[in-house]
Amino acid sequence: MLALSLLLALGAAGCGGDDGGDEAGTEASEGVDEGAEPGGTFRTQTDAFEWTGNFDPTGEYLATFLGLYQNLLGRTLMGYNHVPDAEGNELIPDLAEAEPEISEDGLTYTFTLREGVMWGPPLDRAVTAQDVEYAFRRIATPALVAQYGFYYLGVIKGLQEYSDAGGLTEDPEGETPIEGITVQDERTIQFDLEAPTGDFLYRIAMPAAGPIPEEVAKCFLTAGEYGRFVISSGPYMIEGSDQLDITSCDTMQAISGFNPNQRLILERNPNYDPETDTPEARENFFDRFEMTLNTNAQDIFDRVRQGQLELAYASEPSEVVREYSTNADLEDRYQINSGDRTWYITMNLTQPPFDDIHVRKAANWIMDKEGLRRAWGGEPKGLIANHIVPDTMFNNNLEDYAPYATEGDAGNLEEAQNEMRQSKYDTDQDGMCDAPQCKGVLHVTRTTDVWANMAPIIEESFAKIGIELNTRQFEDSYTIIQTVKRQVPVSSTPGWGKDYADASTFMVLFDSRSILPEGNVNYSLVGLTPETAQELGATGTVEGITSVDDAIDSCNELMDEERLDCWQELDQQLMEEIVPWVPYLQGNADFVISDAVSKYVFDQASGDPAWAHLAIDQDLQQ
Repeated sequence: MLALSLLLALGAAGCGGDDGGDEAGTEASEGVDEGAEPGGTFRTQTDAFEWTGNFDPTGEYLATFLGLYQNLLGRTLMGYNHVPDAEGNELIPDLAEAEPEISEDGLTYTFTLREGVMWGPPLDRAVTAQDVEYAFRRIATPALVAQYGFYYLGVIKGLQEYSDAGGLTEDPEGETPIEGITVQDERTIQFDLEAPTGDFLYRIAMPAAGPIPEEVAKCFLTAGEYGRFVISSGPYMIEGSDQLDITSCDTMQAISGFNPNQRLILERNPNYDPETDTPEARENFFDRFEMTLNTNAQDIFDRVRQGQLELAYASEPSEVVREYSTNADLEDRYQINSGDRTWYITMNLTQPPFDDIHVRKAANWIMDKEGLRRAWGGEPKGLIANHIVPDTMFNNNLEDYAPYATEGDAGNLEEAQNEMRQSKYDTDQDGMCDAPQCKGVLHVTRTTDVWANMAPIIEESFAKIGIELNTRQFEDSYTIIQTVKRQVPVSSTPGWGKDYADASTFMVLFDSRSILPEGNVNYSLVGLTPETAQELGATGTVEGITSVDDAIDSCNELMDEERLDCWQELDQQLMEEIVPWVPYLQGNADFVISDAVSKYVFDQASGDPAWAHLAIDQDLQQ
């Protein structure tokens, strides 16, 4: 069976484990379990709510959301046990009662839903196959900006055509059926694919593919609107859901427990039946979950230390990393696991001077990557990144591949200037970017501590080759760089963690078919054509940009080792022939917890704490 064969092959490819931890100077954390008891309120604060889709499952692509939704709020046909390492990347039936029936040709998947899975208040009814089908109608509705809709459009028969016709409308009776999705009865749904897709089960486990109730969501056909009205199918619901009046679209007011700029408060869903789930996947210890915004990261960590919070969901100031990584008394309070993620500086291939590959290569040669890692807190934060996909996802096959390696990872001025001399922006070939386009180059970054600390290092590195950056910090920097017409030349905002345990989830960042006017994650605009540029309002150098779409398609057709080899070759092609990024850190997933956390587990699938397994000792809370 194609999908299951791929799953077995990739269980090791996407694992975290001790390799990353050892090389980063620390052992991978095994977690804390000192006798977990149910009850209490789990409190955490974050230094940035940077939702990409305002918490609407159809469009939201922030890793924070993926972890929260999959653990606490939603059930998808396939899911995870929310545990660390290779086991955490293995798929299990979740909303489905068993693995699907898959046709011999790999084109048809048939799922049967579990009995007894109920929508939370105020719906109070069974989750049905129709709810799953409706989620795909939302994915195929352009106005809802499904940021990873490319996983389904052109894959499920008829879904692209449904999208081309406009998707959902206010008159659903007039819509065309989707050829490749058949609701056979209340509990049975069938998907017919255009071609065998070996990772389809992973795609079906993403939140956007989970059920959505039409009677509520039909009122919100603009991107992000449904985010404040999300109805739970999981063990927790947004506080105040039971007060939502769904008599009509006009009577619905935003659920009080979620404000995208302030807080997310969850409480137990009274309609959740643990008999429809397994404790291996969800133990659901705490009664209430509070995540609130605090833009002062140091204050967040101080509150954790004082017992006023259970976990810091924030970028640690470097002083905090040093304290927790060197103090034996704090060792079990500092949880570190391989994050399967890459932090990088993205360069826009349409904007000068980064529309010149020699400038992009020079940027890789000159960047002080070790300085950037120190801004994060040093070795405990991860390995220096030398290419696109984390080494753990390639079974460390490319761990020695470093096309721009420099002594001490501090940059190499000679190599950078040799590359710059070949650029049209070096008018006298002295190794310096001296054309007018080299001055005042907009650099977008975040306002939080780590990014503020990185900014001068990035500016100093670029200045060594004559590029003068104009750094602008934004609280909503993702929104800025994901809007194509803003035409940001360079940004240090982004990092990328896997969507699931396959390198394809990194390569979508370079697929021209995933370029969107808003919510775009192909920040470098690899593969952009003049026609698409005109549609999106992109200007600059829009001709002659190399596309890797065919290579992506070729890799996606392969299985097992051939597939892995193909992605590795594409990674190297991107770093040598296109150079869209300056990758600098293979980030660990590290979290500081309080003494009150009696059970801590890491969720390898989401790269976040396994919220469904965390527990607290209420006697130790302040």
